Amino acid sequence: MKKLAALKKLTDCGVVAVVRADSKDDAIRISEACVKGGIYGIEVTFTLQEADAVIKELISFYKDNSEVVIGAGTVLDATTARIAILAGAQYIVSPCFDEETAKLCNLYQIPYMPGCMTITEMKEALEFGVDIVKLFPGNAFGPDFVKAVKAPLPQVNIMPTGGVSLENVDQWIKNGCVAVGIGGNLVAPAKTGEFEKITELAKAYVEKVQAARGA
Repeated sequence: MKKLAALKKLTDCGVVAVVRADSKDDAIRISEACVKGGIYGIEVTFTLQEADAVIKELISFYKDNSEVVIGAGTVLDATTARIAILAGAQYIVSPCFDEETAKLCNLYQIPYMPGCMTITEMKEALEFGVDIVKLFPGNAFGPDFVKAVKAPLPQVNIMPTGGVSLENVDQWIKNGCVAVGIGGNLVAPAKTGEFEKITELAKAYVEKVQAARGA
C-alpha cells in the first residue's frame, strides 16, 4: 500500500520538482519553497553530494504532512537507490532504465521512474514493473510525442522531464501525461536567493496542471 500511496500523491499533484542545488541548505530551501507553492512531489537529485542527508531532513520535517512525498533523482544504480531508500526516499527516479534498480525498488515496494526515450525502452521498463515512465529528455520530443507513444502503449504512464515550461505544461497534461517534472526553470531563482519566486512559479505550475485536467 505504501507504493500505491506514493504514486497517488505524485499523480494527484501532477508536478514533481527536480531539486538540483549547490549546497544542502539551498536544496532544503528550494524544496520548502516548492511545497509552499503547492508542489508536493520533491525529487532530490544525487548530483548533490549530501542528497541522502537532504532526503532525511525533508522526510523528518514533513512527517506530519500527508500530501508531501520525497524522492531521489539522478539515481544511476541499485547501490545509490539503496542509499536513498535507507534515507527515507519514497520514490526513485533515474535518467535511464536499470534492471537491478528496478528489482531493488520492487523488493522494497518503492516506485521506480526511469528515463526512457523509445517504445522499446518503455516496453522493457513496463516488463520490470515500472509504474511511471520518465520521458527524458522531454525537449527532444514535445507534447505530441506522448499521443504517438500511447497509441501502441495505451497503458504506459508518462511523466516528461526537460522541455516542460509554463507555456506548454497544459499540452503535456492534455496529451495524456500523469505528471510533469520541472527542474531548471523552476529552481533557477535560487541562484540569486529569490526563493519566494520559486513559490510563485510552483503555484503557477500547479494551477496550470489542474486547469488542464479540468478542461
